[in-house]
Amino acid sequence: MRIDKYDPVDGGFRAPLNAAYTGTATAAGAAINSSGRAITGAAGQTGFVGILCKPDDAAAGDVVDIMTHGEIVDAGLAAGTTYYLNATTGVIQTTRTIYYVGHTVEADRLIVRFSVDQIA
Repeated sequence: MRIDKYDPVDGGFRAPLNAAYTGTATAAGAAINSSGRAITGAAGQTGFVGILCKPDDAAAGDVVDIMTHGEIVDAGLAAGTTYYLNATTGVIQTTRTIYYVGHTVEADRLIVRFSVDQIA
């Protein structure tokens, strides 16, 4: 995974990590917990609010970017597909949920336009 286009002014926001983030770089749903820290793997206090953009290991308390508008490449996705977050785990999937992530326009280029549709 690599961030290709991202405007730090209006393409997302920054938050400290609640716990260390290790392992392979991947796009994952991010939420904010009741301590105001970014978490992955659960919808947290806020529900999912964007895509975690931390491409390498990070310690608890490190400030990370959470993308709501941008482009990610090398994410291992298929071209011409719409993506959502799993409402429980935050894993990117093709099954529709209230958490719209974005779509691909070519193999491995995810156009992130994160939004929440409470009616879906």
